[in-house]
Amino acid sequence: MSLQGYFDIALIITSIALIASVILQNKGVGLGGLTGSDSGSIFTARRGIEKTLFWITVGASIVFFILTLATVIISK
Repeated sequence: MSLQGYFDIALIITSIALIASVILQNKGVGLGGLTGSDSGSIFTARRGIEKTLFWITVGASIVFFILTLATVIISK
């Protein structure tokens, strides 16, 4: 398998992790939050697992960005 193939697999895994972490951040919203309905606009501080999930999302997005740039550079 070529290096391009490894980067493609890493991009797929990272994108699935990024999608899952974004969906899991809609705490207490249920399926209504996926369609855009607002079930409350009270701001609360991130604590515990919410804070960890937030930083996982940030990390996954940075890894996704770097992998995308590396894939474009390698494909040329």
